[in-house]
Amino acid sequence: MIYILQQYWWIIVSLLGSLLVFLMFVQGGQSLLFGTAKEKDEKTLLVNALGHKWELTFTTLVTFGGAIFASFPLYYSTSFGGAYWLWMAILFLFVIQAVSFEFRSKAGNLLGARTYETFLFLNGTFGTILLGVAVGMFFSGGAFVMNKSSIADTFQPTISYWANGWHGLEAITNPFNLLLGIVVYLAARTLGLMYVMMQIDSESLNKKCKSQIKITGPAFVLGFVAFLIALFTMTGYHVTPENGLITPVRYKYFFNMIELIWPLVMLLAGVLLVLSGLGLNIFGKKGRKSSFFLTGGGVVLAVWSILICAAFNNTAFFVSTVDPQYSLTLANSSSSEFTLKTMAYASLMVPFVFGYIYYVWRAMTKVKMSTEDLSKPDTHKY
Repeated sequence: MIYILQQYWWIIVSLLGSLLVFLMFVQGGQSLLFGTAKEKDEKTLLVNALGHKWELTFTTLVTFGGAIFASFPLYYSTSFGGAYWLWMAILFLFVIQAVSFEFRSKAGNLLGARTYETFLFLNGTFGTILLGVAVGMFFSGGAFVMNKSSIADTFQPTISYWANGWHGLEAITNPFNLLLGIVVYLAARTLGLMYVMMQIDSESLNKKCKSQIKITGPAFVLGFVAFLIALFTMTGYHVTPENGLITPVRYKYFFNMIELIWPLVMLLAGVLLVLSGLGLNIFGKKGRKSSFFLTGGGVVLAVWSILICAAFNNTAFFVSTVDPQYSLTLANSSSSEFTLKTMAYASLMVPFVFGYIYYVWRAMTKVKMSTEDLSKPDTHKY
């Protein structure tokens, strides 16, 4: 029973992670604040259009972290407690985002609107890249030691600890992690450009976005192809179910796709949706709303399939670069059967939460936003 629950919760956590990547179109939109939205009215329109959605991204990030904490606490304590400088940098970038949306238009703010716009740009650029680097560690691993028997040590009752003084910053120098970070940034920026064209009624801003997506969109596709080549040719680590022995297997993630089949189908469907959405946006005269959701749906399916392959088919999902036998698997890092089962009952409410999000989203995006809307006395400005 616990085997099924561990698989179930990895599927849920992976889904939340893929939804987070889609919702980072907000960060992608923020990266347009300098260079694309040059006029004051354009920046105000952009920030307000994104301001209606930034809390969805933030709460999904928190939910993603909470779900991992509850279902796979040993990963949470090892990664967040060991690679803490990387996670602190990500947390700082998301805190300044929240502060900026709150105070940018407040009367009498001491820092000025441009400071908060800079904060939003930093969040949109480096927040996405660093999150991609952190997710890349699911495949490239980290320098940690894990020993469950040390919990009985009176002087150091710590199951896992980081083995170097960089505490996660070294992950940024790993080419694979950095490549995934850049791909996440390009995905967020592509979706951000599509969202602006769909939601903002500004001829000048739409013209610039239309021009930029011809570069960003293909760059995202090429970057994703390069990432898949790197992923499918790298060495993964296989867990022997009978004795827990962890051994290296070349092309492990490629074999996971081939042997499981259904993640491969999800990946191919995701790629087709992304290409369809990009094609509709770049070459079509209409259908920009459809192109945003087609591309977003494709991103969700592709990311979801890749995260599933990180742990399914007897794969260690967080490899220790110190000793592979310390690596984390679904079996050795999950909560108890009682906890997973109780949370599984609670997770039945998730479709209702998604329904509520859909209702709110639809209500807030029925019509495009224009400068006339922002001049109304009862309009909330970010």
